[in-house]
Amino acid sequence: MKKSVACIAYHNQKVLIAHRNPVGQMGSRFEFPGGKVDDGESEEQAIKREMSEEFGIDVSIIEKITTGYFSHNGKESSLEVYLIKVSHDGMTEKYRLTEHTDYRWVDIDDIPKDNFVDSDLSIYPEVKKYLKTLQEKN
Repeated sequence: MKKSVACIAYHNQKVLIAHRNPVGQMGSRFEFPGGKVDDGESEEQAIKREMSEEFGIDVSIIEKITTGYFSHNGKESSLEVYLIKVSHDGMTEKYRLTEHTDYRWVDIDDIPKDNFVDSDLSIYPEVKKYLKTLQEKN
């Protein structure tokens, strides 16, 4: 089974989403940042590599939120979902995008309003529940 990671960056009660480049089956859709876990790579290593390659930033991994499962082109994959902390919010100093055309910080309740990739929508209820619990603690 293939494995991917989804990075939930949560800052000032907003979550980071990114708009994919307009290529491929999932082009021009929104997603949580992340990507494939390469052979011989840990989930944590994949998170750090993906965020560095796709956004030009360093991140800290806080904790695992959940695991989701999806099928893409007939291949089963797991989606390992982690709460991360970004080195900065990308507003004053812009992120260096390589796989996306844009990014923004949104309220978790607004996620379904955007054209989100199916795999991320499948984990959305668990992510929303997790972030609401986090908000209540703070």
